[in-house]
Amino acid sequence: MKLYKFSFGFTLAEVLITLGIIGIVAALTIPNVTSHYRKKVVETRLAKFYSVMNQAIQMSEKDNGPKEYWEHILTEDIIGDDGNPTGEVKSNSIEWFNEYLKPYIKILQIKESDTFEDKAMVYFPDGSLLLFSGSSFLFYPEQYEKEGSSLIDRIREDCGVKYFTFLFIPYEDSFANKYHYKHGVEPYKRNWDGTTDMLKNNSYIGCRKDVSNERAY
Repeated sequence: MKLYKFSFGFTLAEVLITLGIIGIVAALTIPNVTSHYRKKVVETRLAKFYSVMNQAIQMSEKDNGPKEYWEHILTEDIIGDDGNPTGEVKSNSIEWFNEYLKPYIKILQIKESDTFEDKAMVYFPDGSLLLFSGSSFLFYPEQYEKEGSSLIDRIREDCGVKYFTFLFIPYEDSFANKYHYKHGVEPYKRNWDGTTDMLKNNSYIGCRKDVSNERAY
């Protein structure tokens, strides 16, 4: 009885072709997978920010009374010795945050912005960032200031992409603020008429590329 020995293998050409096919498939699919992952990160951090901020406000109200009567976040021009504005501004943003919200939120640090007006910068443990003063709260789900850089700034073209606009106006009862009055930190809805069309197509702050201001809606 004869025994036959069979040898199975791949030629170098077959291996290279297979690797080429794998590379092409990877090149086509990895960007989509990465994009989907980043989108989920942004959505998750937005939802977390909204929840954490408003839970903190509710807890703070137990200690500091209704938010409608809290001290306002104020900004004002700095006046020079000659009686004219110096071009600089001052704000009580950090003091306000430390009094009303910091005890109820886990943060890494809070500091004044070196690159944008009078805004305070609040760093969260997940790498997200809050940039705020007055009633405007700009939330960056992924953007993080690097040492020695001026990465954090208000580039309006990034609104709705790299940062998202929220408002905190619980004390001003007006038609423009009807979706914010007596509420917590809410997605920007100032002057909104309640229609989807305005959110999408408003030429000033709607969800379109050619807005004249920013995509706050």
